[in-house]
Amino acid sequence: MVNVAVVGGGYTKFGEHWSRSLRSLATEAGTLALQDAGIDGKDIEALYVGNMSAGRFIGQEHLGALAADQAGLLPIPATRCEAACASGALAFRKAYMAIKSGEYDIVLAAGSEKMTDVKGTDAVATLMGAGDQEWESAIGLTFTGLYALMARRHMAQFGTTREQLAMVSVNNHKNGVHNERAQFRYEITVEQVLKSALIADPLRLLDCSPITDGAAAVILVSDRIAGKFENPAWVLGGGHASDTVALHDRASLTEANATKIAAKKAYEQAGLSPGGIDVAEVHDCFSINEIMSIEDLGFCRKGDGGKFVEAGKIALNGEMPVNTTGGLKSIGHPIGATGIRQICDILSQLRGRSGRLQVSGANTGLACNIGGTGATSIVHILGKEEPKGR
Repeated sequence: MVNVAVVGGGYTKFGEHWSRSLRSLATEAGTLALQDAGIDGKDIEALYVGNMSAGRFIGQEHLGALAADQAGLLPIPATRCEAACASGALAFRKAYMAIKSGEYDIVLAAGSEKMTDVKGTDAVATLMGAGDQEWESAIGLTFTGLYALMARRHMAQFGTTREQLAMVSVNNHKNGVHNERAQFRYEITVEQVLKSALIADPLRLLDCSPITDGAAAVILVSDRIAGKFENPAWVLGGGHASDTVALHDRASLTEANATKIAAKKAYEQAGLSPGGIDVAEVHDCFSINEIMSIEDLGFCRKGDGGKFVEAGKIALNGEMPVNTTGGLKSIGHPIGATGIRQICDILSQLRGRSGRLQVSGANTGLACNIGGTGATSIVHILGKEEPKGR
């Protein structure tokens, strides 16, 4: 069986890029990844692009071919991948599986989104395309409202506090200060979160990830050629699972079953338990999602996520460092790019190149990218050492 490594990655500055196009952001990210890997575009055999809704955000479809064209990669096969907020991770997974199958030796996986060219209300409406249009969007629900329902249930069932939710954002902003590509590079306090504008009770403005433009890209290679590259990060395992799109059809409002299943598959393939993970990037589109994710990934017991955060265990020097570069809350959340950006930051940690954000002794890293309210979950585990006997 072919082993797969990540040998290069890069992402643009995330933020509101009024004067830039989607194609320019995507091209920049691809160029950064190629430069990091030390290769030329002519070496790329296939391209997978994660993007949720360029058609509604900027009126552009057919992104696979467009990306290949703009990057000078024609005539290689190029495929667009869509799984709502997990579109980037899906592109990575398809690139990984394409190499794993033996079809290719070197593949580019990228993700991009240009979200600020429409009004905020239009962006919110577009994002709700990731929910159930008939039973959620059509009656006026937003994703903030859906996650607020999850937060309220978690608070009622497990005693999670409003302050513990705020501590998620505080931790991520503290890390994001030192990430020069983050959209919001400033610290915030629990008090500031609690006093920020109420969006959907109990979630406030500073519990929510922003509307963002940006792009990210990584280079994946087979073990047949990985020896040509310095400091590869090996894909040890991965999992992809689905759940109901409509929140009201879920068995529980306080867990994402797709995340639990995807994580179980990833751990089994990697031969690891949650305790074997040194650093993690998880999907904090809203603060409650990070708390639920660290529970569903097995870093703590179900219901103890708030306490886990309050005890400082997700901090840079904590028991389980989470979102060490700022997470979606501080870095920003250009939907299609986030899953690839997570892989870029895990790659940096495993190479020991994260500067002031470096986790000491990081040998394994996990990335969890979630679509919608948990209808899609994709988990990948990367490590410094090539897996044996596979």
